[in-house]
Amino acid sequence: MSSQSNAQPFQFQLAPDRLWQAINPWTWNVDAGPVGLINVNIGETKYPQTERAILDEVGSYGKQLGHIGDALEVLIRHLDLKDLNRAEQDTLDVLKGDLAQIRGIKAREALRSAT
Repeated sequence: MSSQSNAQPFQFQLAPDRLWQAINPWTWNVDAGPVGLINVNIGETKYPQTERAILDEVGSYGKQLGHIGDALEVLIRHLDLKDLNRAEQDTLDVLKGDLAQIRGIKAREALRSAT
């Protein structure tokens, strides 16, 4: 029997041997999930075709929420708010603050895009 051992020392490996991945959208399985840079998960809905048509024809959820926010600002400016309790007033104040912040971000991004 030989005095040399053929045993390998203990090795711990964190990374796999193969560090590559084929990225070919033509070979991806479509059932595996969405493929694209931006994917919107519309959640569980009974009518996914309707949701997709709304997104395609009306606009993104952000665009739709923006229109709702704009309309709420108009209503808030023209309503008599004196009978609201403190919690109701606070709720509207938070919304108005969010909408003002969104306007600021849009203005900033418009300037950034123009330069």
